[in-house]
Amino acid sequence: MKVVLFCGGMGMRLREAGDSMPKPMVTLGYRPLLWHVMKYYAHYGHKDFILCLGYRGDVIKDYFLNYNECLSNDFVLSEGGKNLQLISRDIDDWTIRFVDTGLTTNIGQRLKAVEPLLAGESVFLANYSDGLTDLPLPEHIENFHRQDVVGSFLSVRPNLSYHIVSMGHAGRVAAIEELRHTPIRINAGYFVFKREIFDYIQPGEELVVEPFRRLVREQKLAAYEHNGFFMAMDTFKDRQQLEDIHARGEAPWQVWNTFATRHA
Repeated sequence: MKVVLFCGGMGMRLREAGDSMPKPMVTLGYRPLLWHVMKYYAHYGHKDFILCLGYRGDVIKDYFLNYNECLSNDFVLSEGGKNLQLISRDIDDWTIRFVDTGLTTNIGQRLKAVEPLLAGESVFLANYSDGLTDLPLPEHIENFHRQDVVGSFLSVRPNLSYHIVSMGHAGRVAAIEELRHTPIRINAGYFVFKREIFDYIQPGEELVVEPFRRLVREQKLAAYEHNGFFMAMDTFKDRQQLEDIHARGEAPWQVWNTFATRHA
């Protein structure tokens, strides 16, 4: 299945990482966040990517045009550096389409812009490019096919430290509870869509607002509940936490990596 990745975000809350750095290119270890998401899909056999570019799409293009396999693969160097032999490779069997979908375009319209590139695809995958998970993707896809729905997404518990407040009489607090300890779940992306999703998206509409509401009314939207690891890089603090996890060799999203201590 083809994989559509939304890569147009400006990452305003990650500005500490560099004013000109598009959010998907913020690094974790040797590689940008976008690479980690793509590597996840490739591990499960989905290697045909459509990148919906926006802010600083040139940076993403340049990265792949000048991709260095040696940074995340083992290799043998001999003859005083004249001969380089890669023991393994990353992207040699990936197909990547780079599509400019506008600077300020919302997710729904970015998806609509690449509809022609999905001709012939009865089902495809789509995702944001800032969230990492150890979700067993084949199970998610199998669950989707078992249901009569048009779309499905990953549903997780929020890991935010906010508190839910219930108000009582005269401004008194009736109850307070940590958000992550409530039954509330959130949309974490990792979408599976039938091609019919395009029938639900009207000009200007955001994907998870009007189109999803239509799907909900028709009982055509599912959510796959996952209680394992999920974390999005939304803020500089998130980036620090993910870097710490990666540096400890405990990156659960690296489902392709059987050696926890091996860097990627």
